Amino acid sequence: MPLSHYGVLAARAVERHREGGADTPHYEVHLRDDAGTHYRAAVNVLSKESPHELMYVVVDDFRHPLTGQLPAAGSGWKKLDSKAGGAALDFIRGNLFDPAAVRVLPPDLPGVDNDLSDLFDHYVQRAIADQTIGLFVFGDRYGPKPQEQDKDFGFRPSDGVHEIHMNQGNSKAFRAQDGVWQDGGLLFHLPAEDRWVAVFLAFQSQKWHTDPVTGHALPGAPARPLDHAEPLRIVAALVNPAGPAPRAGTVTVLNTSATALDLTGWHLVDEGRNPLPLPSQQLQPGTALTVAGGDGFRLGDHGGTITLWDPSGLKVHGVAYTARQAADEGRTIAF
Repeated sequence: MPLSHYGVLAARAVERHREGGADTPHYEVHLRDDAGTHYRAAVNVLSKESPHELMYVVVDDFRHPLTGQLPAAGSGWKKLDSKAGGAALDFIRGNLFDPAAVRVLPPDLPGVDNDLSDLFDHYVQRAIADQTIGLFVFGDRYGPKPQEQDKDFGFRPSDGVHEIHMNQGNSKAFRAQDGVWQDGGLLFHLPAEDRWVAVFLAFQSQKWHTDPVTGHALPGAPARPLDHAEPLRIVAALVNPAGPAPRAGTVTVLNTSATALDLTGWHLVDEGRNPLPLPSQQLQPGTALTVAGGDGFRLGDHGGTITLWDPSGLKVHGVAYTARQAADEGRTIAF
């Protein structure tokens, strides 16, 4: 069954522990909310299944409308509904990052800046030193357990978050945990810089196209994202057109392939899952096409997502924009 206690922990990093050499090592983070409650975030850095190294992506300037849906920094645990339009994460449907940016790192190696634990240290150690930095941990809560002491940091009751990674498209052994809008992740808010940093993790055994209801892997889905293999990409959007309402906006797509592309059956989808079919025509290589919204397809100036689907029903590309990006009337957002 899907995760039963999915949500987000808004807290401050206190200390960290690297489990080098364990059979299934984790990067452990001790957190405390502003009410004084203690938690542990258990972040996987190695998979039980082969290939064992995890995939990761870091977005150093994370801009997404979900940040406006998060609880206040340091406010503690908040259960989230696993659905679109809120703060829940979905690596496939949420357009959180470019899948082509995903890379693989070993868990813990001698040396500096050469493994996944080093990568976490770069951000977590800074958050420990600067308590104005808010850490938001998405995953499954495993406590509180009043009779237990935390195994790593010794506080009582034992409490915290795990499953801080992609939670859909799993292999057969973990298929029961599949679900949509329940992926894990780490978000750091740096208020002094007015900036968000996001870290997302996935196992190489997980698939990148899943059923929209169950989260199970679709037959024939690729094992991992391909580097910019999509023939068509969303490159721009006019979200807030000048002039009187109603204003549907426009989206620009680009044929990145070396051949002409038949757009029959291709369509865009807005955050409300409203489709916009692309015109049935040939789009020449290196050529862009701008299409106007309508028939229910809308780009709200409060922030949102735009997703591109191919004729077979698979997601090909997706982008997100914030209310701040959409604030300037008549300005086109480039992705």
